[in-house]
Amino acid sequence: MASATAPPDAGSTACVLDREGLGALVRELHARGRTVIGPTVRDETIALAELESADELPYGWGVEHEAGYYRIRRRSDTAAFAHSAGPQSWKYFLHPERVRQWTADRDPEGRMTVRAERSEPPSFAFLGVRPCDLRAIQIQDRVMTGGAHRDDAYRARRSGAFLIVVECTEPGATCFCVSMDTGPAARPGYDLALTEVVDEAGHRFLARAGTEEGAEVLASLPRQPADDLTRTRAREGVEAAAGRMGRTMPEVDLRALLAGTLEAERWNDVAARCLTCGNCTMACPTCFCTTAEDVTDLTGDHAERWRRWESCYDLEFTHLPGGSVRSSGRSRYRQWLTHKLGTWWDQFGSSGCVGCGRCIVWCPVGIDITEEAHALHREGERQAGGKDEAS
Repeated sequence: MASATAPPDAGSTACVLDREGLGALVRELHARGRTVIGPTVRDETIALAELESADELPYGWGVEHEAGYYRIRRRSDTAAFAHSAGPQSWKYFLHPERVRQWTADRDPEGRMTVRAERSEPPSFAFLGVRPCDLRAIQIQDRVMTGGAHRDDAYRARRSGAFLIVVECTEPGATCFCVSMDTGPAARPGYDLALTEVVDEAGHRFLARAGTEEGAEVLASLPRQPADDLTRTRAREGVEAAAGRMGRTMPEVDLRALLAGTLEAERWNDVAARCLTCGNCTMACPTCFCTTAEDVTDLTGDHAERWRRWESCYDLEFTHLPGGSVRSSGRSRYRQWLTHKLGTWWDQFGSSGCVGCGRCIVWCPVGIDITEEAHALHREGERQAGGKDEAS
């Protein structure tokens, strides 16, 4: 596997786009019938939304965030992608939070007609996907399209999506993608990859194609051959970002750590702080759980079934005739963390965490997944040391 600090591919296929070239990229995607989604300033956040032009990108905006804290701020340059993960992830578009599955109508004679919801999804182009979020999309691909229980609606949205990754050159205070081996350099799976460079030579993007369609799109844009200075600055920016992560995970087998600390006292500590609100699961780019919700009109002649996101923090999530399986906050937080970092491997062959840090930022009480992992590791070491001394 490539190193997290591996430099961008700046070989013969690389070229340079300027700001006008980025605008041409958005226009070309529209001309190809794509719905372009990218970051923009909205509601005091850098949010993901449909873009009519590249002018809507957050040029000159960055973010400040910590555990339970998020603010946008003005930058001293015009960078468009010098901000870390915002409140949304791309699952809002690939795995929407609420989807109607069918409708049922009863006519005056009492006959019932049920119609499955069938709608053609947009042909998406995602502009500004971070390497950690690219990995999150790949994890959701495995969950939603692998195995016996495939999600055809997800597959329809995902199969046509055009992914433009922007490598990270300015990680946030809660980022830890290096620990999860998901960034800050782009890995295979993108159609186009960009590395933003802003220096005395100007504002530009080192661009590389990862697919045939990506190469076609790139060939249609005004561009320049990749020069040595741009290649060097792009490589240095990504390498520097790898050394400036705001958080780390303990350098241990996290799967084994979580399996070996199920009765740790630390779970009581976090339970005293956790509100079991589910914000972390809503913000997480890989959490995928859903439930079904049936609604009717006042006459009872029209009914609908909706699928909506659900959270393992909800008491009803594991409700059986005898009551909730996980009635305590301790058990529900433990379920989330052990699944995310541990038993996800058993189900899907990878970790469920990509190191984006969203769960830390959007937790209203600032619970930090990396802090909890380090605390569990320390407690496990203390217990192991005590056993050695006793023996």
